[in-house]
Amino acid sequence: MIKFIAAAIWICAATLGAVFYSFQTSAAKPEGTEAVNPLLGGLDYIKTDVIPVPVVKQSAVTGYFLTKLVYTVDPSVMARLSVPADSMITDVLYSHLFGSPEIDFTRPTALDLDAFRSQMRDAINKRVGEQLVHEILVEQVDYLSKDEIRDNALRRRVSDMKTPKFTAEKPSH
Repeated sequence: MIKFIAAAIWICAATLGAVFYSFQTSAAKPEGTEAVNPLLGGLDYIKTDVIPVPVVKQSAVTGYFLTKLVYTVDPSVMARLSVPADSMITDVLYSHLFGSPEIDFTRPTALDLDAFRSQMRDAINKRVGEQLVHEILVEQVDYLSKDEIRDNALRRRVSDMKTPKFTAEKPSH
């Protein structure tokens, strides 16, 4: 019985020593070591829902810009925000798209995604006052004209009319 207790104490001491040693070595950072690339860890990822932005030309809606983005954010800055990040990001996106007349979604070749991402990142970081967003990843970018939306709605109505509607009959028991 005494040998069993002594072995248990020895195992506990060895485990505690190993844990203590691993924490000491992981906390110590050798001099001259470069910082870890933010895309490799230490950041949180925020996925937005599909954000529809109406495109207005000559006082009329000509279509909708649809985007779905992923943001890499610093969790320490994120914890200090008093406004939800999704709301702020959506506001900056709307402000940027409405305030930039050079962005023309009717010509897909005119959209420079790298410039769009960097402008969005800079605008968000400027609004926060420090570097919150490190990188913006584009998951989806679409433009639907008003005519395409009408055609899709018409196709849905026609297919709903062709689809037979069945009613469930109550079984006779």
